[in-house]
Amino acid sequence: MIIEYKTIELFGEMLFEKVILTPPFKKTNPMPNEACFLYIIEGEYNSISEKEQLRIKSEESVLMKCGNYLSQMFASESSKTYQAVAVHFYPEILKKVYENKIPDFLKEKKESSRNTGMEKINNELLINKYIEGILFYFENPSLVNEEILILKLKEIILLLNQTKNAPSIHSILSNLFNPTTYTFREIINSHLYSNLSLTELSELTNMSLSTFKRGFKKVYKCSPATYIRDKKLIKAKEFLSLPKLRMTDIAYDCGFNDVVHFSKSFKQKYGMSPSAYKLTHLNKSLD
Repeated sequence: MIIEYKTIELFGEMLFEKVILTPPFKKTNPMPNEACFLYIIEGEYNSISEKEQLRIKSEESVLMKCGNYLSQMFASESSKTYQAVAVHFYPEILKKVYENKIPDFLKEKKESSRNTGMEKINNELLINKYIEGILFYFENPSLVNEEILILKLKEIILLLNQTKNAPSIHSILSNLFNPTTYTFREIINSHLYSNLSLTELSELTNMSLSTFKRGFKKVYKCSPATYIRDKKLIKAKEFLSLPKLRMTDIAYDCGFNDVVHFSKSFKQKYGMSPSAYKLTHLNKSLD
């Protein structure tokens, strides 16, 4: 349930966003033409993109480039409430703010070994103080004007540029002007072992569920449920050959909801329980 939701706009686009809600809560978060800096004040946040997944805790933040995202909000040990502040970056807004003289680190696409789409930023004192300032303006909207908003937008970009994550920050912000697209296979293969529903996978591919199922069958020659289940079970068989792994860890790492679901699926596929398979495999190893 959403308790409070406020926004502050610059040049007709949402610049700052503040939300307080009662978790758990989840929603789709498509960002086709923007990057977003999200700071978690209370609770925890799970950000799922086409290729990655990051868990962000309170007083941590994440920078996300353009793309399709699933957002999951959770309570934490210290708070039953989720609270966050976001800063949105739009190409046209940045061009206007910098009067078409975009800093090189924002517009020059960096070649790197890792195509960064999200970057987690740990507790940084200057960013914490910046967020305190933004919260002040949410509580005192009469003090907000265009000049202040432009300064605050430039300030967060400079602060991000000075963090330990600066190389990845450069990559994400530069990709705002050079968006990266992923193939259907790349998105599916990146989340084979994630505990995502077919509806959530379809949202990451920006398709309706029915279109997603048709597209999946065309690419993989079978239904998504069958293909994904079989891939999870193949990985589970590999893990079952390792003696020190617990059954709960294997189920979780292979993307099953729980051990019961895992055991039932495994037995339907291979004719024996995971425990029996593990015991048989270990006995063969001893022989």
